[in-house]
Amino acid sequence: MKERVRVLVVDDSALMRKLIPIILERDPDIEVIGTAMDGAFAIRKIAELHPDVVTLDLEMPRMDGIETLRMIMRNAPLPVIVFSSHSKEGAYATFKALALGAIDFVAKPQDAAAGHLDPVAFQLIEKIKIAKRAGGTKTVPKPQAEVVAPAKKRSRAALPPNRVIAIGISTGGPNALQYLFSQIPGDFPATFVVVQHMPEGFTEMFARRLDECCALSVQEAKSGDLLVAGRVLVCPGNRHIMVRRMPRGDMVVLSDSPAINGHRPSADVLFHSVAQEFALSSVGVLMTGMGEDGSEGLGAIKAAGGHTIVQSEETCIVPGMPRAAILKGYAGKVLPLDNLAAYLVSHFGADHASPEKSDAQEKSDKADKTDKNERTPVSTPRA
Repeated sequence: MKERVRVLVVDDSALMRKLIPIILERDPDIEVIGTAMDGAFAIRKIAELHPDVVTLDLEMPRMDGIETLRMIMRNAPLPVIVFSSHSKEGAYATFKALALGAIDFVAKPQDAAAGHLDPVAFQLIEKIKIAKRAGGTKTVPKPQAEVVAPAKKRSRAALPPNRVIAIGISTGGPNALQYLFSQIPGDFPATFVVVQHMPEGFTEMFARRLDECCALSVQEAKSGDLLVAGRVLVCPGNRHIMVRRMPRGDMVVLSDSPAINGHRPSADVLFHSVAQEFALSSVGVLMTGMGEDGSEGLGAIKAAGGHTIVQSEETCIVPGMPRAAILKGYAGKVLPLDNLAAYLVSHFGADHASPEKSDAQEKSDKADKTDKNERTPVSTPRA
C-alpha cells in the first residue's frame, strides 16, 4: 500500500483549519495529521507528529509564518508550502519565505475568507505531493562571498543584444533565478526573457526583488518592451510572452491565448518564438520545475541552430522539466546551477560569437565577412 503524505496545516483562521484539511483529504494519498493556530503551536506539533509536509500561513499572531519558517529550517528542516494571502504585502512575505527555504507557495483566493478554496485545491494538493518527493533537502548554493545589494544601477545605452537567452522555470525558480542573476555583470551583452510559472499579481514583486539583488536591469515585461543588452524581462503571471523582430526594434509581445498543457505563461510558447525569430542567436535554458513545459520548445531552438542548456537534475528542487528535455535529446549542455552563470558569461559575455558553435553556426560565421571580434547585433531593424 502506498504511503500517504502526512501534512500539518498551520493557519490562524479557524475556518481555514477546518476547510484546508477537507480539500486535502479529497486526495487519497494525503492525510492531514494535525493543525496549528500559530507558529508556536506549529513547532510543538512538528516535534510531536513528525509531518512530511507543512502548509504555512504567513500572517499569524504571536509567532508569524516567517519566524516559524526560520525555526523549522534551523531546528528540523522539512518541506514547507506557503499558503497565504494574495496581496501586495502577501507577495513580499512569500518571496521572503521562499528565500528562507520554503519549497513553493500557493496564493489563497481573494474570497478565501468566505470559504472558497476550490479554485486552488488541485494546485495545493499537487504541490504538497511534489514537496514530499523533493524532501526539503535541496537548497540553492550560496555564492562564494556574501551577496550584497549591487550599487545603484547607472543608466546605460540601450544596445542591441548579441544573444536572446530564454529561460523556462517553475518550482524552485525564485531562489534559483536570484542565485543565477546575482552572478552576471550588468554589462552582459545578451538579453534575458524569463517564463516563471507564477500566479498573476506576484511577478511584478518578483521582478522588483530580482532587480534589487543583481546588477542586471530586471522588470516585469510589457508588450512592446525592447530586447536590450543587460536587461531581464519577466513574463507577467497568466499571460504568454513571445519575441518579435519589428521595424522599430526587437521586442516582446504578451498574449492572452489559451494555456498550453495547463500553463500560462508557457516556456514552450516563448522558446518556439525565440527559435523562429532568432535561430542561430537563440539560447534556451530550462531549469528546475515539474512537468514537461519547455521541452518541445527547447527542441525547436536546437533544430534552429541555437544553444540549449538544462539545469542538472541533482541541483533542481524538482527535476521534471529538465529531465523531459534530456530524455528527448534536446539538451545540448547539462550544467549544475552553480556553474550556469559562469558558462553564460564565458560563452555569451563577449561581443563575438561563442567558440563552441554548432555546424550551422560554423557555416554562418564563415560566410560572414565582418571581423570576428566585431559585435553583430541580433536586433538589426528590418526594412
